[in-house]
Amino acid sequence: MKHIVALLLGIIAGAVLFALAVIYNPLTGDGRLSPLSVTDAEIISLSFSVVPSESIVYTNDGESMQPPHPAKVTQLWEAPVRQTSGMVAVMHNARGEPAGVGVKLSSRSEKTRLFNGDAIVDSVWYIYLADQGGMFIGQTENYWGFLTDVAFPAWRSGANTWRGTWMGDVTAGPGVLGTAFATGTSGRLKGLEMEAVESLSVQAFSSETGFVSAEGRLTVALPEASAAELVDQQ
Repeated sequence: MKHIVALLLGIIAGAVLFALAVIYNPLTGDGRLSPLSVTDAEIISLSFSVVPSESIVYTNDGESMQPPHPAKVTQLWEAPVRQTSGMVAVMHNARGEPAGVGVKLSSRSEKTRLFNGDAIVDSVWYIYLADQGGMFIGQTENYWGFLTDVAFPAWRSGANTWRGTWMGDVTAGPGVLGTAFATGTSGRLKGLEMEAVESLSVQAFSSETGFVSAEGRLTVALPEASAAELVDQQ
């Protein structure tokens, strides 16, 4: 019996040490500076809530941490989309005013390699802005910083919650500088090829129900010539 207990304790200790090695691996630090934070290009700044209950619609497989909203929304439990979540959110401009609507679909990626610091999600946006037009955004996101700084401390907490201030870019590509690609589809944005970065700001998180207080932000950089044309038209 004592050999079985010793074996179980050894397995548990090994699992804990492995988890700590993954979480605190010095090779997985992310010190990237968003390329759009130093650009001189004209930008469109949009914010939105990532708390499901504050969105227009949020859905997933119905078994994930964050519950769908509203409660009776159709869930994505079929095998091809079981790893996908969908959200419809009100997009606000830099002044905090409602500017349009955004639809985001996100899927867990097979490229995730936690030991390398890669917690990868592939996502697409379609956004319509009343005064600009529509745009499509495609990106690869990496939530490693969020997992190590927010989600893991929340799970480790006796109250299963984390409170504080965490901010970080989640966009990690597919652009060579770590930006998403954006294409204008209608209105003044039609035909424009742009770059975008999505960031996340978290104030409260629960390891049981997900985001409690958090906001996302999309920064879209317009081509310089096109930005000047848009300013002239306004």
